[in-house]
Amino acid sequence: MITKEATEVAPAPVRETPEPPRSVKHRRSWDEVPRWQIYTPLSIYLVFTIIPFYWIVLFALRPAGSTSLVPWPITFDHFKKVWTERAFGTYFENSVYVGLATLVMTTLVALAGGYALARFDFKVKNAFMLALLCSQFVPGALLLVPLFEIFAELKMINSLGSVIIAETVFQLPLSMILISNFIKNVPYSLEEAAWVDGCNRMTAFRIVVLPLLRPGLIAVGSFAFVHSWNHFLFALMFLNNQDKQTIPVGLNTLMSADSVDLGALAAGGIIAAVPVVIVFAFIQKWLITGFSAGAVKG
Repeated sequence: MITKEATEVAPAPVRETPEPPRSVKHRRSWDEVPRWQIYTPLSIYLVFTIIPFYWIVLFALRPAGSTSLVPWPITFDHFKKVWTERAFGTYFENSVYVGLATLVMTTLVALAGGYALARFDFKVKNAFMLALLCSQFVPGALLLVPLFEIFAELKMINSLGSVIIAETVFQLPLSMILISNFIKNVPYSLEEAAWVDGCNRMTAFRIVVLPLLRPGLIAVGSFAFVHSWNHFLFALMFLNNQDKQTIPVGLNTLMSADSVDLGALAAGGIIAAVPVVIVFAFIQKWLITGFSAGAVKG
């Protein structure tokens, strides 16, 4: 006779959950971090970032000779002075022309070279990539003398074209490497499918690949524009006439060995910075996407 006790099922043994490794057990998520540990360093960094900008705005907007820490009464005399008397209007036009021309030339040449590096295999490909990387260690000052000799032979001294060519050559290696990484992230099968549909290589690149490269092209183009906008050495070396100079050289003319017009210098600095800030405000999303896409190979 089977008893009731015999028919009862014994409970299953309880398994002990193994403890996570010590590194995982003691790892804290962002939600567990006290707010002050996040906001305190960010606030300190923000203060050190904002104070120089506030100081520039203060000198640019307060009257000459004033020592007030608040720009009141506000005056725009310094801006009028640098724009008219110091020819900053001409400097601004020259900088825009050089920046846009450098942007276009750098993007087009880097696009062609980057596509070749991404899609074709040739014997000296690795050596060529190494040469591009090594060229980034060469400072621009070392290129001044040979470039000056070349432009002098070509009768291009005191021409904006010389600055545009120099800026393009100086920025091509990095731009070509970035573009090649962007193209590698585009599946090669998309181009092959376009070839099957009857497109040649150029048409497939224009229809399939080029639209997908928009974030990368914006990133490379904006980098080229900002670098040429801020670059000082090439414009100082190759441009002599005042009506050919750019904004960095114009800012340098506001300082002399005897005195410095701080109000005019601050106003000129704001004029030089505002266009770049506006450009980055509009392309911020594309810039972050582009650089993150070109950082790794897909």
